[in-house]
Amino acid sequence: MDSMALPKGVCTFHKDISIFSEVSGIERTLKEYDKAFGLCSRLFEAKTSDYGTAWRILRPSSLTDQLFIKANRIRTIQETDEAKVDEGIESEFIGIVNYSLMAIIQCGLSSDHAMELPAKEAVERYRSTFNETRELMIRKNHDYGEAWRDMRVSSLTDLILMKILRVKQIEDNNGKTKVSEGIQANYQDMANYGLFALILLNNMDSDELVD
Repeated sequence: MDSMALPKGVCTFHKDISIFSEVSGIERTLKEYDKAFGLCSRLFEAKTSDYGTAWRILRPSSLTDQLFIKANRIRTIQETDEAKVDEGIESEFIGIVNYSLMAIIQCGLSSDHAMELPAKEAVERYRSTFNETRELMIRKNHDYGEAWRDMRVSSLTDLILMKILRVKQIEDNNGKTKVSEGIQANYQDMANYGLFALILLNNMDSDELVD
């Protein structure tokens, strides 16, 4: 027997450890992801209770512009490390998640659909849209792993701005694309980047408490 040969079962053991690590990783991600979404959904439902679905008057292009305003404010605060308004970047990332999901809902409704949605229907559509976005995250996380955990929050901001500019270009082309993803996929990516940013910000706060 070759003295350098690995004992029987060692390769299988390491493979099992790798699989366990992957399972643990996605379980942690889903737990943190759902917690971050909880912040967004509570705000959406509270505002729906207060204002109804006034956002339905906004065309998808207007929602895209709202996304740009929020992402651009985050980038400005990140670059200057100063906020004149007493709201940090966390609230803006929550807004990015919610506006992205609202934009997807708008794109999926026909032009003759009732402008005002009953609160129950609005929340159901919101949660259904989130579930589809969550499934996309799971599929992409399988392919790309946990690479986003090593990213800076500022990089996620830049990716969101890039997606917004892509959507604006698609909108200017009347929704036509040749090889790129459609508008909905870009909105879903923005929502997921926003949720990733909320997770990273929460973990940074937790680390500061430990220190």
